[in-house]
Amino acid sequence: MASSAQSGGTSGGPAVPTVQRGIVKMVLSGCAIIVRGQPRGGPPPERQINLSNIRAGNLARRAAATQPDAKDTPDEPWAFPAREFLRKKLIGKEVCFTIENKTPQGREYGMIYLGKDTNGENIAESLVAEGLATRREGMRANNPEQNRLSECEEQAKAAKKGMWSEGNGSHTIRDLKYTIENPRHFVDSHHQKPVNAIIEHVRDGSVVRALLLPDYYLVTVMLSGIKCPTFRREADGSETPEPFAAEAKFFTESRLLQRDVQIILESCHNQNILGTILHPNGNITELLLKEGFARCVDWSIAVYTRGAEKLRAAERFAKERRLRIWRDYVAPTANLDQKDKQFVAKVMQVLNADAIVVKLNSGDYKTIHLSSIRPPRLEGENMQDKNKKLRPLYDIPYMFEAREFLRKKLIGKKVNVTVDYIRPASPATETVPAFSERTCATVTIGGINIAEALVSKGLATVIRYRQDDDQRSSHYDELLAAEARAIKNGKGLHSKKEVPIHRVADISGDTQKAKQFLPFLQRAGRSEAVVEYVFSGSRLKLYLPKETCLITFLLAGIECPRGARNLPGLVQEGEPFSEEATLFTKELVLQREVEVEVESMDKAGNFIGWLHIDSANLSVLLVEHALSKVHFTAERSSYYKSLLSAEEAAKQKKEKVWAHYEEQPVEEVAPVLEEKERSASYKPVFVTEITDDLHFYVQDVETGTQLEKLMENMRNDIASHPPVEGSYAPRRGEFCIAKFVDGEWYRARVEKVESPAKVHVFYIDYGNREILPSSRLGTLPPAFSTRVLPAQATEYAFAFIQVPQDEDARTDAVDSVVRDIQNTQCLLNVEHLSAGCPHVTLQFADSKGDVGLGLVKEGLVMVEVRKEKQFQKVITEYLNAQESAKSARLNLWRYGDFRADDADEFGYSR
Repeated sequence: MASSAQSGGTSGGPAVPTVQRGIVKMVLSGCAIIVRGQPRGGPPPERQINLSNIRAGNLARRAAATQPDAKDTPDEPWAFPAREFLRKKLIGKEVCFTIENKTPQGREYGMIYLGKDTNGENIAESLVAEGLATRREGMRANNPEQNRLSECEEQAKAAKKGMWSEGNGSHTIRDLKYTIENPRHFVDSHHQKPVNAIIEHVRDGSVVRALLLPDYYLVTVMLSGIKCPTFRREADGSETPEPFAAEAKFFTESRLLQRDVQIILESCHNQNILGTILHPNGNITELLLKEGFARCVDWSIAVYTRGAEKLRAAERFAKERRLRIWRDYVAPTANLDQKDKQFVAKVMQVLNADAIVVKLNSGDYKTIHLSSIRPPRLEGENMQDKNKKLRPLYDIPYMFEAREFLRKKLIGKKVNVTVDYIRPASPATETVPAFSERTCATVTIGGINIAEALVSKGLATVIRYRQDDDQRSSHYDELLAAEARAIKNGKGLHSKKEVPIHRVADISGDTQKAKQFLPFLQRAGRSEAVVEYVFSGSRLKLYLPKETCLITFLLAGIECPRGARNLPGLVQEGEPFSEEATLFTKELVLQREVEVEVESMDKAGNFIGWLHIDSANLSVLLVEHALSKVHFTAERSSYYKSLLSAEEAAKQKKEKVWAHYEEQPVEEVAPVLEEKERSASYKPVFVTEITDDLHFYVQDVETGTQLEKLMENMRNDIASHPPVEGSYAPRRGEFCIAKFVDGEWYRARVEKVESPAKVHVFYIDYGNREILPSSRLGTLPPAFSTRVLPAQATEYAFAFIQVPQDEDARTDAVDSVVRDIQNTQCLLNVEHLSAGCPHVTLQFADSKGDVGLGLVKEGLVMVEVRKEKQFQKVITEYLNAQESAKSARLNLWRYGDFRADDADEFGYSR
């Protein structure tokens, strides 16, 4: 504390009191103040000075909470005016003082002068002159100072000032109110209008005790939106300051303590009031943040009425300069280059409802999570049945709506990305799965914050953080405000209405359902769809909104490079340019709205057809970009010319799949009549199985002895080393041994595992299927694997015929074939290949009669007309047989030629 020793008088005379200086921090009463020194590296020292020779009234005092019987003590008359007189005159001003007396208890008494020396105003004399204090009783006027006090008192009495005025001074006694019965009503009644107040005490940098005027409510006010370091009370009653707690308290004290201020009452927390304190020199809330003495707090920043963004900006200012409490602060994106913090990217995919995949200008893909929001999730009564496979997009309420909102807003569009923080990878625990590193950012399009839009529609919620967790959205307050609006308006997740249910049938791979659904899709022509997933360049998963189902869709008319596949025991590498084709299809159609034409389906229940996006045919585009070749099945399509034209153009560029294409010399491609002839090379086969769709499995007669020998050796081996019942755990796609109903073991492949009691197997050497318990399965010994002898059952279909789609008619045809050729030797000739299996003609071994032609003659099937020249002779024979059956009204033709008007209705096509 500043002081100067001014000595005076002659040597040997009485000592002159030392004059000391300080700044008035607080006025305790009409005759006591606290002065402080100048701050140097921390809060300055302070001391209490009591005025000598005078007495002022005592201020009111609240009863101690530890003494339940004690009562509050009111003001003495003229005590508060005396305090106010000194407060307005001295607070924050420099004074000088001399100490005249010090009691054994350490209390100091002296004279106080306004200004830097004793020539300034004598504070004791001013109080007495205003009638706000009296000379102490029994004090004799035996020195100049006491004489002046006596004169001042006499003048005040004569002028009837202060306590010498008429009356008992009861009007100067405050009616202090220490509690508020209904704080919420009290705050609301002021309608956020400024209330005049005096700051009576500073508990810490952001909590003060204020006297509200003119009604004298003494309330605790917490500054809205911020929190300063505090003083932690220990068990022994002492207080331990947190780092910078004392400095923050001094910062507020030096600016607000016992100053006249205005307070905007904004909310309440128990008996404490949340508010903003306004001083002519500025807003203390923003100043504390800007100087690094406080941090923003989420729970109260929402009630701050002067703009939460100002508080965040002030806090950001301190963080960037690492001031005080932020001295060790490291920004969440400190390690990122500026180009990685803010960039423009194209949205390629929406992942559920809180993340997107974007394509950067460099061509790289990056997953971006929306900062500080949580997508819809299952909770409480809605928890998923553990026995049922969860499909988050459809089974979690509002997840589909959230995904669709993002998909329609963002897919294929450019967005602005501002990275807020990087969430590090976390290992898995018992309750939480492992997470890889996540880049969390604020994504905007057209100035709209996508996360805020999601939250405002009730399609996501805001994550709550620990107060010291700085990894959050740079627009966190807007997110909280949006959530509050959504809750108030009952939007989405906050609605009291029944949650939307999406019953989406997944018929991918379900052959039976696909068969039932096929005619419907064929009749529909072009159907609207959304591409949900891209497996490869030509294989996609589609969602049909009108039909509310998921299907697997294969592009017709093209031969796309096959991608890598994980097969049992080995990984099959992908063909060249398979990844490029997949990427091309993803970028073009993933999560886009498209139109599809379904033409047919394969044996696995996958639909085959054409996909159009923005009036462009995806099959043609793939061929055009040299990522696919035209397949011969396109010949019957109306898109065949477009495909051929695109293929010719791609060949000329010699890129990708045509990189090694060599144009054949003209003379070498001259037509040769022999090539137009149908090839008839029949080989003996043994028919082992007929399927419900009129396909059949055969064994090659030439390798029949090898199979017999292998089966004999395998059964001998099993007999000597029988499998332990229940020891085999079947897995889909695995080869195994299975015990057939005849009690013998055969080689098989697991197709599906419903449960240990229901395992679907396919007998690879015979073509039949069966559902068995796992107890009747075992591990296939390596000595009898498919590497030793490949699977002997090969699937074929009849050429030149159409299988009836009507179930009864098809059953009649299948029954006829089973009677004629199952478990018999026949002659087989491959006529042409198809996407499913080779199409063949089959002859009886003895009569050489054509089995397919016999079906046509009996009116059990119709003829499939093909345009290839080499087949015209046999097609003519088949058509003549069909006309004969029609004339005789056999089976299909019993009601005449139904094809002209009713073909679609009955499931046939001409």
